[in-house]
Amino acid sequence: MSVNANPQKINELLTRGVENIYPKKDFLEAKLKSGKPLTLYTGYDPTAPTLHIGHGITMMKLRQFQDLGHKVIMLIGDFTGMIGDPTDKTSARQKLTRKEVVKNYKNYKKQAEHILNFKGKNAVEVKYNSKWLGKMNFADILELTSHFTAPQLFERDMFQERLKENKTIYLHEFMYPVMQAYDSVAMDVDGEVGGNDQTFNMLAGRDLMKELKNKEKFVLTTKLLVDATGKKMGKSEGNMVALNDSPEEMYGKVMSWTDGMIIRGFELCTHTPTEEIKKFEKDLAGGANPRDLKMKLAFEITKAFLGEDSAKKGEQHFAKVIQNKDKPEDMPELAPSKNDIITVLVEAGFVKSNSDARRDIAGGGVRINDEKVSDANAPVKSGDIVQKGKRFFVKISAKG
Repeated sequence: MSVNANPQKINELLTRGVENIYPKKDFLEAKLKSGKPLTLYTGYDPTAPTLHIGHGITMMKLRQFQDLGHKVIMLIGDFTGMIGDPTDKTSARQKLTRKEVVKNYKNYKKQAEHILNFKGKNAVEVKYNSKWLGKMNFADILELTSHFTAPQLFERDMFQERLKENKTIYLHEFMYPVMQAYDSVAMDVDGEVGGNDQTFNMLAGRDLMKELKNKEKFVLTTKLLVDATGKKMGKSEGNMVALNDSPEEMYGKVMSWTDGMIIRGFELCTHTPTEEIKKFEKDLAGGANPRDLKMKLAFEITKAFLGEDSAKKGEQHFAKVIQNKDKPEDMPELAPSKNDIITVLVEAGFVKSNSDARRDIAGGGVRINDEKVSDANAPVKSGDIVQKGKRFFVKISAKG
């Protein structure tokens, strides 16, 4: 496949959703206009069984490179994932076993195939960093660490925060950026793409490439999708959009976002033309109804990550169940182990714990047969319909 050096497409790649480019934008722009194919990658640590919308943002940027004819690698961090990236963590991550990591990444390619192209002449290549990191002996590791200094690794802001709070920093956590840096060397890439929160790790790889291969690796960081408080979308914040969500879940979750996330959502998570997004921004400033734009956003995000048919399904479900307050026709059924509302909420997956269930009940967000539940010990029986919030329904069935 030949390289496409179309100036308009290159400008879109270099600007849309981009936070920073190292060493500078002009450097990468010249590379892209040269007509020479580049090799680049993004790493995805399998610390959970699902990829999420944050991963989707970097994949959409990778797809731009792929569509221009450049070689894209999807790197599964099956070795680094066992340790866990300490980025933004106020305490050490729980280490995962090899078995847990393998189980987690089992469906990653399937979840990514709506975004990246894994077929054809310029298919995305999937690699695993255990292939090189898992074979290193202690002498290799000592040699690798000799290219880094302790002050360099201590610069990380979350380590500084932990020191201030007298929290433990484990030695293996310092090794994470060292290992990620070596990924670039092992694959001999021209560049790396990642979220802005990965800047430290990616620049460590840039430094190592320059020292060991005398090669200028470019680093492109994407903007982060954050909520009104500045927090990243994620499991811990309870607003994670997973790439294996059902169309109804994905559409509904986007509809729950704050109005302040609409424009950035369009920029980072959809294929909506930039000029159209600018118009949306003007419309919002001029008093347009945010709900209408959010519905369009929900449709476009679901379309980008799950396909157009799924987007239509999510839109229809939202209109029927949320706007018209009807109940879904294909409601899941549950035969709970105990016939009480808390057990139902937990076993249906609506909440993570009994305490979460009690909070939702106290907040008036739980209903049985359209009646608001106020008693945390309320009984349920076969045939009852339990609802949490506007989107979650389950029909109680008798035990088999």
